[in-house]
Amino acid sequence: ACNREAEAPVEPAAPAPAPAPITVEAAPIVLDRAGFLAAVDAAVAAYASGAASTGQDTLVGRRFTIRQAFGCGGPLPSTATVSDGLAGWTASEDGQTQRLTLTPTDWTQTALVAGEEPIWEAVEGVWLTRPWLRAETCPQVNPDQAPAGPAAVSSPQTVGLAAVFEPEGSRLDRRNGRAYSFTIRGEGDQPPPPHTGGYRLVLEGRFAAFPDGRAIRCRAASVDQRPVCIAAVQMDRVAFEDTDGSVLSDWRTG
Repeated sequence: ACNREAEAPVEPAAPAPAPAPITVEAAPIVLDRAGFLAAVDAAVAAYASGAASTGQDTLVGRRFTIRQAFGCGGPLPSTATVSDGLAGWTASEDGQTQRLTLTPTDWTQTALVAGEEPIWEAVEGVWLTRPWLRAETCPQVNPDQAPAGPAAVSSPQTVGLAAVFEPEGSRLDRRNGRAYSFTIRGEGDQPPPPHTGGYRLVLEGRFAAFPDGRAIRCRAASVDQRPVCIAAVQMDRVAFEDTDGSVLSDWRTG
């Protein structure tokens, strides 16, 4: 018999490495100003193009914390009235106090809300100023670069949050024309220190839905006008902050 050398065992092939998992960045649980305004931009484009809304609106039920700066140009004249739906501040004539205010405006019978079977008993609106600005701070514009011409006029408001109230809901959380108001006083006989950089309005809550199931509704009187868009929300908290983020005053529902 022939002697054969024992054959070396064949090593099994190493298994192919498992493919790297595909990671998808999850959408933030709480939407901030920039995220909300991006959703508004998408709604504006869809409305202006006549695109039909399809599928479930993922914005409905999402929580939000939206901050916006106000009073960036300093106080309004002491005799001025802050427009409904806009935050602002005034200084007393003697300079001893500063008063911050926000009065939600009644949108119940506006074209953006009315005209359908009513599902809400009241709708109170707050405007988000400067929707072209994603930052939560005051704009920084060099006046030397501003074009010459007549005095600047504020742009019309085009983005807002509509706090909705169902007929069976509590009426204690409604403002009914009452302002959110907070007064800053100085120490002793000293006036409050000069304040630059404005203040912050904080709006917290959860997105609701219009009868069509969408959180945002847009309307425009002309194809050459930017649509006005508002989001239906259930407001949980309204607050005033200083530029350092310190809470000056807040109001909570429930």
